[in-house]
Amino acid sequence: MQFPYVLNAVAGPRAIAEKSAQAIHAACSHAAASAGDIDWLSPARAFDIPHDGDPDAVRAALRETIHDDWLLDVNVVASENRRKGLLIADMDSTIIGCECVDELADMAGLKPRVAAITERAMRGELDFPTALRERVALLKGLPLEALARVYAERVRLNAGARALTATMRANGAHTFLVSGGFTYFTSRVAEDAGFDEHQGNRLLDDGKALTGKVVEPILGREAKLAALESAVTRHGLSFADTIAVGDGANDLDMIKRAGLGVAFHATPVVAAAAGVSVAHGDLSALLYLQGYRAGEILRP
Repeated sequence: MQFPYVLNAVAGPRAIAEKSAQAIHAACSHAAASAGDIDWLSPARAFDIPHDGDPDAVRAALRETIHDDWLLDVNVVASENRRKGLLIADMDSTIIGCECVDELADMAGLKPRVAAITERAMRGELDFPTALRERVALLKGLPLEALARVYAERVRLNAGARALTATMRANGAHTFLVSGGFTYFTSRVAEDAGFDEHQGNRLLDDGKALTGKVVEPILGREAKLAALESAVTRHGLSFADTIAVGDGANDLDMIKRAGLGVAFHATPVVAAAAGVSVAHGDLSALLYLQGYRAGEILRP
């Protein structure tokens, strides 16, 4: 029997206990008219339960069942067209573990001031282009050497980043890094993480230091959606063929438009709006969400 939906559970920092899996299965079975057996994608790390229940009803049942200290990411996704042909990903705090503009500000002794603006922008409390201009203006005069220092000393790929891109590319998908951050970093992160292409904002400099300006128009929320739409057209795909992932409010439009939109360790407003959320696991959770098994995941 082909079920229309799949409950997908992925472990965070600790293994999934068998009793937890059975409790989740019981809740899913109660909320759905019919549910299949637990299908382990990775022993004690990830499993599927196919079912025909209303997704909202199943999610409600899960909220009553799952304990916070289980540290599990449990989502309901459609069974059809589960493996995607395009990955479009935010960079800062998604593919990498920091916000590059905040780290540049740290080099100028301004991190608390800039980070506060970043946090408000990511929560959707500030207009992203205005917030970016304000933060970049504070970096005026910062020597260009600071960019290289930030990349070398502060920028680190989040766990699972290379596995995500390598596995999807090996299965014919295209990978696209699109960021409200800066091309100095997107170019390097894209190469390191294994993305096919990248897009970001470009900082202006006078050859020695930043001028406090960024090339217009600024790539923000609308531009990320436009990047997704362009990639779909260029690669002859449908939106159902896409997966988008991000953590901030400027990622929401592309997350909502993609066939599978994922909030990754995101702000509460983004996690609530996305519908699918990874709050405990690493980026390989996006592969389990697509039904990949442990033996299919590449680990470069």
